[in-house]
Amino acid sequence: MQKLFNMKNIFRLILIIINIQLFTGCGQKESTNEQKDENPKYKVIFDTDANNELDDQHALAYLLFNGNTFEVKGVTVNTTFNGGNIDKHYEEAERVITLCGLNGKIPLFRGANGAFEDISPTLRKKDFDGHKAVNFIIDEAKQIKGEKLVVIAVGKLTNVALALEKEPAISDKIRLVWLGSNYPDPGEYNLVNDIPAMNYLLESEIVFEMVTVRYGKPSGTDAVRMLEGEAQRTMPGLGPEIDEPVTGRHGDAFKNFGDYSVSLFEHCEFHGDPPGRALFDMAAVAIVKNSEWAEASKIPCPTMVNEIWVEEPDSQRMITVWENFDKVQIMDDFYASLKNYVLVK
Repeated sequence: MQKLFNMKNIFRLILIIINIQLFTGCGQKESTNEQKDENPKYKVIFDTDANNELDDQHALAYLLFNGNTFEVKGVTVNTTFNGGNIDKHYEEAERVITLCGLNGKIPLFRGANGAFEDISPTLRKKDFDGHKAVNFIIDEAKQIKGEKLVVIAVGKLTNVALALEKEPAISDKIRLVWLGSNYPDPGEYNLVNDIPAMNYLLESEIVFEMVTVRYGKPSGTDAVRMLEGEAQRTMPGLGPEIDEPVTGRHGDAFKNFGDYSVSLFEHCEFHGDPPGRALFDMAAVAIVKNSEWAEASKIPCPTMVNEIWVEEPDSQRMITVWENFDKVQIMDDFYASLKNYVLVK
């Protein structure tokens, strides 16, 4: 009888242990899923005219140093009026990637030298102008499941428009965040470089977000700027130290991005009172990281005719316009990201 009693107790103890293990295992699984959902990383392609001035380089470095937020699928380059041919833009993007300690780890592709309307009729050719970047955007968009591929475009929109023209099915796979336009005013450098490419995308079904520039106005990214002398005080030595120095765009050799930033600012013109230089493109990356650092509003999709915005108040298509950027928060996070960088993977 005593033996039977002991056997019952042992059996009960085994059941208790099994239940505890099952309960603990389920709890751990739920906790893991919650953690994954709390911190999703944006899958990003960065599309840039990297050699145009100096904001592209700072935007790219900021992106690459935010590995907790972004998964960078690749970088694509295009040409605009300034900065030389596609090779010059490729070389500058490669230079920044190398200075950020990611040489050979971030795919980099040459994109369009020309404009959308000139290249579009040639898309059936294997080696059309910009084919490497365009095909890369298409391939990455096709792989997206569930979330959208975020294309942060900080130059003209030729590469993106060509990708959509060649493969329209990717339109619902992409969230396009474009640094461009003085909307509702005309002009702006990125826009005028290829207006037909912009209009094509506005007329499509792609998610379109316009990060305004607005030269000289406090409501656009022109307000997000470094003052003259600020780079020399804040940037030296920031970022990882690489083994082999890289020759900069203006000469000299550099082993980290911070020192290269100082060189870029030493070779630029400053504007405004007090004198400063806008980091337009960097703000586009910042509002993807934290949408509270600017104001977003939905508007019926306009179009541009003869370089003037034409409103379409009855349009069912809505786009997002970003304005009123929190300069202090954005610049503070920029510096923090360079001081406490987490490299993307």
